[in-house]
Amino acid sequence: MWVLGAAAAALVALSACDLPFALGQPTTLALENGAAASLDGARSFRITGSYTDQAMSLGEPASSARIQPAAARVTIELEFVKPSTEHVVVSATDTKVEAIIVGGDAFFRGNQFLSQHMGSDPLSRNLVKVAGNAWWKGSAGQAPRLPDFTDGGSFRSTFLGTSATQRTDHISLDGHAAVELSGPRADVFIAADAPYRVLRVHLKKGVVVDGIGDGDLKFDSFDRDFRVAAPSDVIDFSNLSTLPPIYSVVSVDTSGCGSPCAVSALLKNLGGMTSAQGPSTITFTMTDSASRLVLGSCQAPVQPDVGYNSTTKVGCTMGGLNGQQVNAATVTATADNPGRA
Repeated sequence: MWVLGAAAAALVALSACDLPFALGQPTTLALENGAAASLDGARSFRITGSYTDQAMSLGEPASSARIQPAAARVTIELEFVKPSTEHVVVSATDTKVEAIIVGGDAFFRGNQFLSQHMGSDPLSRNLVKVAGNAWWKGSAGQAPRLPDFTDGGSFRSTFLGTSATQRTDHISLDGHAAVELSGPRADVFIAADAPYRVLRVHLKKGVVVDGIGDGDLKFDSFDRDFRVAAPSDVIDFSNLSTLPPIYSVVSVDTSGCGSPCAVSALLKNLGGMTSAQGPSTITFTMTDSASRLVLGSCQAPVQPDVGYNSTTKVGCTMGGLNGQQVNAATVTATADNPGRA
């Protein structure tokens, strides 16, 4: 009886603590297989976190000058849907850009980001203004691609196997029991329970993978339906007719300027006729040639719009002027193109 009692006590003690020699814990091979399978086998998953971007140039339109800014700390939210659909939002301190990639098509939006990647010439500034917060079409090659984080085989060869030299059990991560597999590239956290999904990757300082450094990325929302679809009403900067009107002043006619002063301007539309939040407006300003003082002004809306590369004429009348003022003055016209909402 005493022997049976001692044996029972020993079983109770063993059940209250970990089994020796890691008995009852998943093998490292099982963890690695599960992590790779969680990326390859899931219909979808989400990656969120932050990293240092080595060259934040995604989505720049074909008409822009390429800019290579200094590395910046950014946050990312990436919804990945097999086989090749993504919805990603990348945010830095002073800019934000959103992208949708469906197969070989890529779409972007973010006016501040667009502004930073366009030139300083008047046409580029007008393009930024009329684009507003609309989607524009870009190259899928400019979209963020993280194959070492989204493809199971690449993930395994980059971070696991011989790349993982240390294992730590009994980690708690966001309420999940986890195992940490660490190596010179990263600390990888994998769920301790089957199917052993990857939970987090923390890149070691100085390590750059897929163009990102100092990354701290979490994985969740496996097999969720993110409902990612290509946007409609998209701007194509290689086809300016897809933009709202962008009127440029070709010439100003003051032949009818007397008292009152009737002025007109010949305009050319460098954009299209779609989705403007309101009509473009031309402001005429009369300035004294000697003193540079403004003597008078008037405005005229551009209605109706004309198509891409077409011309139109608008005019208005300035009152309260005398002939002497008119003879010593200069009249200029500027266009205000409101663009998309």
